[in-house]
Amino acid sequence: MKLGRITGKVWATAKDPKLIGLTLYVMQPVDENDAPLGPELVAVDTVGSREGDLVYWVGGAEATFPLRDRQIPSDATIVGLVDRLDIQADGTA
Repeated sequence: MKLGRITGKVWATAKDPKLIGLTLYVMQPVDENDAPLGPELVAVDTVGSREGDLVYWVGGAEATFPLRDRQIPSDATIVGLVDRLDIQADGTA
């Protein structure tokens, strides 16, 4: 799993039927120090996150599996909210 920061929301009037009822967010992948890693992504939200939240997410094939009732067309899916992140003095989580 990877860390990301929600930076915006995507509004889509037309989308794949498997995505109906799901929220799409713009997410900036970040490292454990909240520094940006690469370009922003559009991610499917499965946990009720909001703009500004620190989240963890999965990509690739794992991004299509989080919902039990359907397989979604996604390359990035938010699967958890980060409540707290403890970093050791050497910078490791």
